[in-house]
Formats: sequence, C-alpha cells, structure tokens
Amino acid sequence: MKGSFIELTAADGHRFSAYRAAPDGQPRGAVVIAPEIFGVNSHIRSVADGYAADGYLAIAPALFDRVQRGYDTGYSPDEIQAGIAIMQKISIDDALADTAACIAEAAKAGKVGLIGYCWGGTVAWVGAARLNGLACSVPYYGGGIPDFADEQPACPVMFHFAEKDQRPTAEQAREIAAKHPSAIAHFYDAGHGFNCDQRGSFDAASAQLARERTLAFLKEHVG
Repeated sequence: MKGSFIELTAADGHRFSAYRAAPDGQPRGAVVIAPEIFGVNSHIRSVADGYAADGYLAIAPALFDRVQRGYDTGYSPDEIQAGIAIMQKISIDDALADTAACIAEAAKAGKVGLIGYCWGGTVAWVGAARLNGLACSVPYYGGGIPDFADEQPACPVMFHFAEKDQRPTAEQAREIAAKHPSAIAHFYDAGHGFNCDQRGSFDAASAQLARERTLAFLKEHVG
C-alpha cells in the first residue's frame, strides 16, 4: 500500500500536488483528507495509507501549495508558528477550491467523504456546507469551526472534539454541537491533535475510538 503524489488543478487554475493512496482491488468509495498546518507530511500520508488499507481511495491535498509548495514539517513550537503564519495567508475559499478539485478526482472511485484534522477540520466543516459531491464529512478538532458556526451542512457530519482543547474549547464545541443537532458530536478526554501519533498530545485510545467511529460512518454513507 504505497501512495504517490499527483497534480491537480483547482477551478481558478491553481495547480497543486496531492497525495493519492489507492486500495488493493476495487475501492468502496473515496475520502479526501484535509491536513493540519504541517503540510502533507509523513503523518498525513500515513492517515491516507490507512484509509486505503481499509478499502478507500484517499487523496490529501497540499493546501499550502498556494503559499509554499511542498510544505512538510514536524510539530515543534517553531514549526507550529510557521504553519500558523502560512495558514493565515490562505483564505477558506482557496482551501475549499483545492478540496473541491480533490473531491472531483476522488469521485472516480465512488461516493466521497471528507475528513479533516486541525485546520483541515475547519475545512471539512465549511466544506460540508459549501462543497458539492460530498456523502459525509468528519471534522476533527477544527480550531476555526467557531468562526463558521452558522454554516449549514448539506451532508451528514460527525464531529470529533477534544475536552482539553484550547481551540475550540470544550464549551465552544458543545455550543456548536447544540446548534447543529443533526450532526453527530463525540467528545474525547484528550487534547488538541490527539489523533496524531507524532505529537505530544497523541492519545492512542481516543485516536482508535475516533477512527472506529469514522469508519462506521464512512461505511454507512460512502460504502
């Protein structure tokens, strides 16, 4: 199960790279993986590989290509600050345009789900409201979701929130969940980034449970 980088073109003509991991045999559908602020790094590639192993075509867009091509870093404090600086230069509309191009490519394999982590979690939430062609969306601890709390999703949504997160705080997350009762919201006794096994905030039990729930959600809505 070895993925590779492909090049895609957004509707505005922007060309960007994306990591593509395909399953052995016929895909049961597809997932687009919206990454954290660290680029399509080894962790995000491993996430895509994991969903490919579960039978889905997985595509992870290099959303930072609009500012810095090939961005790929770790999780030190300096790298976090560098990632935030780049993220702040990219509008949600540009991130969604690149995500939409990935959805169109992924749709060749069937229905498409969108999964996002950290900043990608915000992209996954707004994408659920604004992008066509999604069977479902799964935002993980999207720090910007409170800024877009009034968006109305057009597909089923499953939130994964962290009780010990600072953005969104547990209080903010519960307000979002209350505002969108049709969405499923899960809360974990963990901190921001609990899904990433390269971060100090990694929580194996929470990551495993969230992934099992996500796979069940994908099975229901994607295939």
